[in-house]
Amino acid sequence: MDEQIQEIKQWLVEAGDRIKKHLNEELTVDEKSGRTDLVTNMDRETQKFLIEKIQQTYPDVQILAEESGYNHIETMQGTVFIIDPIDGTLNFVLEKENFCIMLGIYEDGLSKLGFIYDVMQGELYWGGRKLGVYCNDKKLTKPEDKALGEGLVGMNAYMYLHNQYRAQEIGRLSMGIRMSGCAGVELIAILKGAHVGYITNLSPWDYAAGCALLEAFGFCYSRLDGQALTFSGREHFIAGTPKAYKQISELLHFG
Repeated sequence: MDEQIQEIKQWLVEAGDRIKKHLNEELTVDEKSGRTDLVTNMDRETQKFLIEKIQQTYPDVQILAEESGYNHIETMQGTVFIIDPIDGTLNFVLEKENFCIMLGIYEDGLSKLGFIYDVMQGELYWGGRKLGVYCNDKKLTKPEDKALGEGLVGMNAYMYLHNQYRAQEIGRLSMGIRMSGCAGVELIAILKGAHVGYITNLSPWDYAAGCALLEAFGFCYSRLDGQALTFSGREHFIAGTPKAYKQISELLHFG
């Protein structure tokens, strides 16, 4: 496993360096479902780079990824690499920061390893259930299990604006809400102890890597109805410390 971890870390740093090298060049930007759902040439090139690395090294694994026809698999059985080449593409295009490269490895539906690389901060969060969580080479201490009223909650802007799933009430019970527009950044905030929860609407490549790291700390995650994630299509998603997760789940009537 050590060799695999070092290999993947090198891939992600190289992919991040490629993005930074072209950061100020003109991008080819296309809309997917609408004007705020974007894909760029760098999304596609980063995914192609990572898929080539995976296929050269692990030719028998399945790959689930956001772009270019890799966004569906029939089963999570066997080894599955799940890739988000640029998580937070809108931030990447408009802010040139607050975006991540994410990669998760699952075996027979169970998490093995997760990697979230905050490219512009140069911070690579990685780990798994048997390893703990690291930032670059430093092992992180498990954050305190804080309740909802003791911390901040990351939240999807649309859900908060329209008060879906009692989002505004959850926000009022917390110390405040934050909206970064990047699942990787939000999940890192929980891993660091900066936030106690995250409520949003995600696809598998948005949550796979982060869930592997949440499990390493014994933190909780699920769909908003309390059911297990399906790794198929978009799903309303909740994650947090055990205390905050329990409080939010009780508000949503599945606790």
